[in-house]
Amino acid sequence: MENVVVLIVGAGPADLATTTCLTQFSIPYVIVEREDCSVSLWRNHAYDRLKLHLAKEFCELPHMSYPVDAPTYIPKALFVKYLDDYIERFDIQPKYLTSVESSKYGNDKKCWSIVARDMAEGTTMNFVAKFLVVASGENSEENIPDIPGLHSFPGEAIHSSRYKSGKSFSGKSVLVIGSGNSGMEIAYDLATHGANTSIVIRSPACAVYNFIW
Repeated sequence: MENVVVLIVGAGPADLATTTCLTQFSIPYVIVEREDCSVSLWRNHAYDRLKLHLAKEFCELPHMSYPVDAPTYIPKALFVKYLDDYIERFDIQPKYLTSVESSKYGNDKKCWSIVARDMAEGTTMNFVAKFLVVASGENSEENIPDIPGLHSFPGEAIHSSRYKSGKSFSGKSVLVIGSGNSGMEIAYDLATHGANTSIVIRSPACAVYNFIW
């Protein structure tokens, strides 16, 4: 049983920012992450073309700015390096391969009881925390709808989290489902790599010319 003031679940950008803010006020914490690295969504499940969609001044983590020569819109590789530098600068030490299995708040003792699993050793870990911060990410799990005929489709069908580049799709016909940020950028990336690209949008979309801005 380990008693902590704050237990943080996840090692993404929001979690890293939380640890630094806590440190500024000398509040002890423990941070756990089920993957074997920090910001795994950016490292392992993001396509090569990805950039931050907001200007860099709106995407900095607390107490550390981007390098002065960084571009306005930070590309994936530079963002990951920035986060690695952030971890090193503030000596953040997540417990990797640690998956939270359950958490329960006790009104009598006014604290959280958390059960986690050491995925490397296969052992159970128990924490008691006054505060629990869950920042495991809204996009951490892929969601593929049940489309009739998809299982018998002879071609390749992948989720956007497994898409990296349009290079391997050059000359092929590709259908992109969805017009969110990932869908639109992946469709553009496919087209620029020579794929015959189509996109399906469930609801009407509003297209605005960029010269208006």
